[in-house]
Amino acid sequence: MTAKVVLLDYGSGNIRSGERALQRVGADVTVTADFDEALNADGLLVPGVGAFEACMTGLKAVRGDKLIDQRLTRGRPVLGICVGMQILFGQGIEHGVETDGCDQWPGVVERLQTTEPIPHMGWNTVEAADGTELFKGIEGERFYFVHSYGVREWRLTETRESVTPKVTWASYGGDRFVAAVENGPLMATQFHPEKSGDAGAALLRNWVSSLA
Repeated sequence: MTAKVVLLDYGSGNIRSGERALQRVGADVTVTADFDEALNADGLLVPGVGAFEACMTGLKAVRGDKLIDQRLTRGRPVLGICVGMQILFGQGIEHGVETDGCDQWPGVVERLQTTEPIPHMGWNTVEAADGTELFKGIEGERFYFVHSYGVREWRLTETRESVTPKVTWASYGGDRFVAAVENGPLMATQFHPEKSGDAGAALLRNWVSSLA
């Protein structure tokens, strides 16, 4: 059975490249902000590009924060990408502006503390978590990052369902940040799988395959 995936259209993210990437790995993709359609899809992908505050404003305008919460309450998969991952955390701080996130995970999105130029833009390897599902078969591959902010401290050890989240890390210029999280139905990547060639396609295929 073909998995039905809604790519949430809330005014942020490279929607068309994400849509094409999901279609290439066999998903039946709908780009929409319709609450009920997104709630009932097999999978929900939340993109995100730009500032944390702007993404949260756009997300709330389509009730995306409530959508994510309701899907997770029902055990329905959600995948966040780039700022779509960052807004899942408790708070973002950019240019001195503090913005509340969706608070699905405790943690702060803050500027990277690196000796290298910002933004962190280009290909980088990751330290895939033990028992990973997203990175199965692609643990040593490189992925494409474009960001200046990230989660530099993981604060959650166990969820209410007693599931230990699988946290994948990456490093850049002496700083270490969360590159991906797998936490039951909620998963996310800081990098862009839709821009990460064969490795990114394999990661999306792993996720889509888990929806059927």
